[in-house]
Amino acid sequence: MISAALSRIAASRTTAMTDRAIALREGGADIISLSVGEPDFATPPHVIAAAKSALDAGDTKYTAVGGTARLKNAAALHFARDLGLDVPANQITVSAGGKQAIFHALLATLNPGDEVLIPAPWWVSYPEITRFAGGVVVPIATTAAGGFRITAAQLEAAITPRTRWLLLNSPGNPTGATYSAEDLLALGAVLARHPDVLVLSDDIYAPLRYTPGAHATLAVVCPDLADRVLTVSGVSKSHAMTGFRIGVAAGPAWLIAAMERLQSHSSGNPSSISQAAAVAAFEGPQAFLAEWRERFRNRRDSVVAAINAIPGLSAPLPDGAFYCMVDAAPLMHRFGAWGSNQDGDEALALHLLEAGVAVVAASAFGGADGFRISFAADEAKLTEALRRIAKAI
Repeated sequence: MISAALSRIAASRTTAMTDRAIALREGGADIISLSVGEPDFATPPHVIAAAKSALDAGDTKYTAVGGTARLKNAAALHFARDLGLDVPANQITVSAGGKQAIFHALLATLNPGDEVLIPAPWWVSYPEITRFAGGVVVPIATTAAGGFRITAAQLEAAITPRTRWLLLNSPGNPTGATYSAEDLLALGAVLARHPDVLVLSDDIYAPLRYTPGAHATLAVVCPDLADRVLTVSGVSKSHAMTGFRIGVAAGPAWLIAAMERLQSHSSGNPSSISQAAAVAAFEGPQAFLAEWRERFRNRRDSVVAAINAIPGLSAPLPDGAFYCMVDAAPLMHRFGAWGSNQDGDEALALHLLEAGVAVVAASAFGGADGFRISFAADEAKLTEALRRIAKAI
């Protein structure tokens, strides 16, 4: 019999759709997967070389639970250079991916009944981790017209005496929503009136923004809040290193210590080889990112234009990451639903899978009446996938 904690959560619907697409391909079906958030670019050669060097040097033993000193220093460089966040290495921890850092942060701080504010649509794991830890998910609905960003008024209205965390993701998965410094200042003014609320700032997609100006993150924009902000980053998206499983998080010393205490019993240290590769990623050349960003931007523009040319579908232009949320509300009556209905968008996603394209229903992200596309696939696959979607619709 499974535990009560596990019974509160569901399996990730993004990975479920990806697994289904893989199984169909292995069975001989021609499936193009636009369901997974994974860059299709090759990991940079200097990162691969660093991993090989670590293997050749016999760097295959345990490290400190929260990561090597060298990687923490490299992560501090990354936070300062790429996010504008000056943080000492002893307030940084390294985990097996950013997801583990979020898991440990919430598990280390939530008590049964504590509330976690999550803007919707959300990344699929935020509510599940919250529920596993005994917390209560409090959605804050956003709209395409509002850039999929919450407002200060919404935040103020959602906070109660039980509120423990606010989760912010910028640029965001699944919408590409990006908070400006002005947006964060307005939210910060509300948070300043509620000193018991912690903030998780998930900045994993920070290098992949398409708006002018520098990336804005809460701990920098509102330094008076820095002692209760956990900023999460990593190398998976920016350096095409999803399989290396390295995330980094910076925050107040007490929280970092709590996360490392939990990690000492959950997984122990992250892979020593992956840590060596992450050092090279943070310290090595960064110029390739400009080319990757431009290719993602061009893909974004092509995908959004193609979607908006299909009757019944529409999509706003995302400001960052490599996803777009597609609104299919005018089509829901064809899939067993009128108006907002989770069964309808799941039926639409399965219909598109039968047409040879794997996407993820909006309801997987706390949305409705549509689906998410990942444009982290090569241009030829995207062109063919969109042709199939248009034909299926």
